[in-house]
Amino acid sequence: MQFFEDLEVGLAERFGEQAVTREEVIAFAQRYDPQPFHLDDAAAAETYFGRIAASGWHTAAMTMAMIVEKQHADGHQGMGSPGIEDLRFVRPVYPGDTLTCERVVLDKRLSASRPGLGLFKVQVRTFNQHGEQVLGYVANAFIRSRAD
Repeated sequence: MQFFEDLEVGLAERFGEQAVTREEVIAFAQRYDPQPFHLDDAAAAETYFGRIAASGWHTAAMTMAMIVEKQHADGHQGMGSPGIEDLRFVRPVYPGDTLTCERVVLDKRLSASRPGLGLFKVQVRTFNQHGEQVLGYVANAFIRSRAD
């Protein structure tokens, strides 16, 4: 189990592996971000993407899936998030890419208003198979404390 007390400021972890498929890119876009460059080869070819690209929101969702998988593996006692800061879609993500995730603990403190919880801040970055950053943000999240 991983609790507030187990988090160390400066801890950096690289994890996850998420294959990006054409079918998922199109399905996500059809439902949540139906812009032509996410759905149609000809339309995408006319943009700076040059071909169908994943929605930035899809990239964020794939990042979240990798984070949750890592938390489950670690027995992380996460309790939700009050939000994120500085979300950046740095580089396009294409079908055929494979994504990985990195997170660095920036800060942590016990919650003054929620006994038994800590609050921590992490820098999250997602990379493609070439090591190029494709997404980044800072997240604030709650985690259970042993001092409950």
